[in-house]
Amino acid sequence: MLSKKTKYAINALVYIAKNKHEQPISVSKISEEQNIPLKFLESILTELKNARILNSKKGKYGGYSLNGTTEEIHMAQVLRLFDGAIALLPCVTYRFYERCEECIDEETCGIRQIAMEIRNETVKRLKAATLEDIIEREKILKK
Repeated sequence: MLSKKTKYAINALVYIAKNKHEQPISVSKISEEQNIPLKFLESILTELKNARILNSKKGKYGGYSLNGTTEEIHMAQVLRLFDGAIALLPCVTYRFYERCEECIDEETCGIRQIAMEIRNETVKRLKAATLEDIIEREKILKK
């Protein structure tokens, strides 16, 4: 399940992407338009900036803009940034591997093999799901 922080991050990214002609976009405008608590959003946008998903500009006309195209920013990046590993078990994670305490033999563990297949397919789908895909789907759904 996506955390509230991840959902807010995706909503903020989609909003910034849809309003690229107004960039940079202020935190207060994003907060107001997307109904995200300001202090929480500031933290989220800072993390996205530190991950080089967003650019920021300081000052009176400052704010945030995408650091890349809508086709380059995918959901796997955002999900990993805020929710960590994309796996059902710690022994099948890509960046956060931990051996399962109860596991006798990882190589012959059927549960691990199924979890790995699920992780691989999930990562593949999340990497294919970009900001552009979200924007295009919203356009289709609004028709």
